[in-house]
Amino acid sequence: MEYTMEELVPVVGKLAEKYTAYESTSITYEKAEQLMGAVLYCIQELEQTRRDRLAPGNRLPAQRAYEIGAVCVEEKTKKALDLYHKILPEFSDYGNDCLRDTVMKGLPEFFKWYNIQFEPQNTILTLDYPVLKDISVYTGVDKIYEFLKCISLEQKFLGKFSEDYIRTILAKYDEHYKEMIDNICEVVLLSVTGHILAEKSLTELDLNTIGDSLKTVVKTFLETYFDNSQELSEYLLGSVHDITIRLKNAADNGSLWRVVL
Repeated sequence: MEYTMEELVPVVGKLAEKYTAYESTSITYEKAEQLMGAVLYCIQELEQTRRDRLAPGNRLPAQRAYEIGAVCVEEKTKKALDLYHKILPEFSDYGNDCLRDTVMKGLPEFFKWYNIQFEPQNTILTLDYPVLKDISVYTGVDKIYEFLKCISLEQKFLGKFSEDYIRTILAKYDEHYKEMIDNICEVVLLSVTGHILAEKSLTELDLNTIGDSLKTVVKTFLETYFDNSQELSEYLLGSVHDITIRLKNAADNGSLWRVVL
């Protein structure tokens, strides 16, 4: 659904009245932009989450689309918070400050300060810990929810290994792993798959061949230990390209031992 400025301005006007507690209709240009962003964000959320419920050709009035979209944002926020609470009991940062600070310090601040009504498009956090999925296209609670889904999958994967084993891998990868800003899951996957592929002469193989072998290894590993989880498989396979390059470069430089425990 696309709306003209003539259709959106009255919606923003009503939101501005709520923002000023109906005491004034005068707001700054910057605030008007913010409120317009809020309206557009909610309408977009409606399109994303209830696309299958929208009757084809039945175009909702802008005000109604915004109102339903705002409910969708509230639902997404609750869903994100529920997922966060589900992750917490068995969460481990494996001694990495970036992961710990992002999950244990940053996310509570998001849920504390997130303004669903007047600025739902604001992500608030920088989310310093890098995940294996590109979530840069998302903002607000959408980005937080996608980030949490990634963290949930990573914790599921890492939970199959002992914490001491993971810390040993991280220490070998970077003796200052506590301060590093790298994805822990990728480091562990790099070590595990590198160990499996170490018997092959990677220096004699091209990137495509190594990449294909790596995909097979990851799929087989997940089928064996994770009941062939489709969601986890898709997430981890997203890092195959980067891991392939790292393994190939390490093999060519005679430093494969650094990534293979």
